[in-house]
Amino acid sequence: MKQLLLAIIGCLALSVMAANCTQDNNEGKMNESKKTLVAYFSATGTTMEAATKLAKVADADLHEIVPTERYTSADLNWQDKNSRSSLEMADKSSRPAIANKVENMEQYDTVFVGFPIWWYIAPTIINTFLEQYDLTGKTVVPFFTSGGSGAGETLNYLKPSAPNANWKEPKSLNYLGEAEMKTWVKSLQ
Repeated sequence: MKQLLLAIIGCLALSVMAANCTQDNNEGKMNESKKTLVAYFSATGTTMEAATKLAKVADADLHEIVPTERYTSADLNWQDKNSRSSLEMADKSSRPAIANKVENMEQYDTVFVGFPIWWYIAPTIINTFLEQYDLTGKTVVPFFTSGGSGAGETLNYLKPSAPNANWKEPKSLNYLGEAEMKTWVKSLQ
């Protein structure tokens, strides 16, 4: 009888230990499953530099938003009212085509979206990018580079393209050092 009781107690102890290990493993898997993406559009390379640094700091995957038709210097001439960028920005319904897509967007919980500021808002190609995916419940964090202007009405123009996302305030990454960037990323968690 004593041996039977010891065997039962031993089995119970093993069951509790196995349950704890399974719970610990599941918690680890839940933390591991949280993935971050840094997606960016860069016409001149400035936003690409910021996005690359951000992806490193945030331990995130990096994705370049590539327009089907690349922008030339003439396209980016903001002083020419007939330049491609001027015409796109004058028409808020403009949706420039994108040549590539993020594979398995569903795996990401947080999506940083980077761009240069054009006419005090994000280029409309960012709306194209956002509208390609179901971002419901995902945290979307806009970041930008600019020649000196702020985010302006950026968030107001982007939110309708992903209305069910959890939006954060846009952040300028102009001249932001790695330590400052780490602090910012941690503040978002």
